[in-house]
Amino acid sequence: MRYLKFILPLFMSLSAIAQTSIRQDAAIKQMTDEVSSKNIETIIRKLVSFKSRHTLSDTSSKTTGSGAARNWIKAEYERYAAESHGRMTVQFDTFTQPKGTRVDKPVQLKNVLAILKGTDPKDTRVYIVSGHYDSRITDVMDPNGDEPGANDDASGTAVSMELARVMAKHPFPATIIFMSVVGEEQGLYGSTHVAKRAKAENWNVDAMLNNDIVGNTHGMENGLKDNIHVRVFSEGVPTVASGNEKQIAGLVSLGGEDDSPSRELARYIKETAERYVDQLDVKLIYRRDRYLRGGDHIPFLQQGYSAVRFTEMNEDFNRQHQNIRTENGVDYGDLPDFVDFNYVQKVARMNLSVLANLALAPAEPQNVGVITSGLTNRTQLKWDAPAAGKKPAGYYVLMRETLSPYWEKKFYVTDTKADLDYSKDNYFFAVQSVDADGHESLPVVPKPVR
Repeated sequence: MRYLKFILPLFMSLSAIAQTSIRQDAAIKQMTDEVSSKNIETIIRKLVSFKSRHTLSDTSSKTTGSGAARNWIKAEYERYAAESHGRMTVQFDTFTQPKGTRVDKPVQLKNVLAILKGTDPKDTRVYIVSGHYDSRITDVMDPNGDEPGANDDASGTAVSMELARVMAKHPFPATIIFMSVVGEEQGLYGSTHVAKRAKAENWNVDAMLNNDIVGNTHGMENGLKDNIHVRVFSEGVPTVASGNEKQIAGLVSLGGEDDSPSRELARYIKETAERYVDQLDVKLIYRRDRYLRGGDHIPFLQQGYSAVRFTEMNEDFNRQHQNIRTENGVDYGDLPDFVDFNYVQKVARMNLSVLANLALAPAEPQNVGVITSGLTNRTQLKWDAPAAGKKPAGYYVLMRETLSPYWEKKFYVTDTKADLDYSKDNYFFAVQSVDADGHESLPVVPKPVR
């Protein structure tokens, strides 16, 4: 077995910042550069033109209401699909939401899914990027007001749509789903339906990226103007571990409360996105969502999938869930003129770089373990190659100090084992597959094995 420790200039490890790779895939860079702020602006303004996209709004009109909005979104996805050589198909994900919280009567709802089928029939991985197309104003039960929802969440919907436009033209071994969901403001109904469908139909969802409120660069009250940072929210203790005493005990025993699959996804996002997107600093927020709030990634977490939420760094709450008005010289309302389209472009490029790198990479290594049969100051790891899909060229063994939020060192190995002169008592480890072009899978944290 041989292994190499990458050092500058290929990799840089500093105690205060994440390890950063300067290696880029030219095809991914070309795709990120193609993401257009002008197209994003056009999408957002078109969505606003439907006046109300409230979940309970009119579905019969061709020009206003959620029905007109979802039909237009579907038609746009179908237009992008025409460039995919048959790889992309578009569908309504239709379901009936019964009367309940924030739904005053049973209503038929429709998500819009554009599915870019992977080219490798043995690769079952699925990656999902989503925004919600519904909107609201002050009264969450008012379906008839002027509810532009430019930032919340036409911005996230525009990210999903613009990525579909760019990526439909390119083949990927794994499947990517570009999703626009309904019912977020009424109770995460659209995303819940897709997440439950994914579980029932055994979708191999490797990662879900939720974009919600990603277009504002001005912070209310603090006056901060920030087009450099974007927040990525990721849970520590997995949602599905709640109430599972054995699983919680295992996390406590190993110190694994900071290494959930979703948190590994967040770390991966930071490293990959900053590799491709200039003037971007991805801020990892170590909680499931904003304080006492939630979004469309949560239903996927509840089904056991890895999922994160992207949100702007400083929110302007005068623009969220507000009737359009002016009071005491202050403007309220989620209007498109207050969206920074260049910032949305940057967020979209971040999403694209991550999705493309993952969908081109080999699948994760299997049965990753740290050998515990004897007391030693070394660390012995072993794993199996991915069960399906293309064979990795090698693997990265990742290492960081226990107090570090980011992976600090990478060791390249071509075998399915590694014997490192670092103690498992003092460091955390993970393993990821990598192909000859440098596309890495998500990291897998080892479990103790004898």
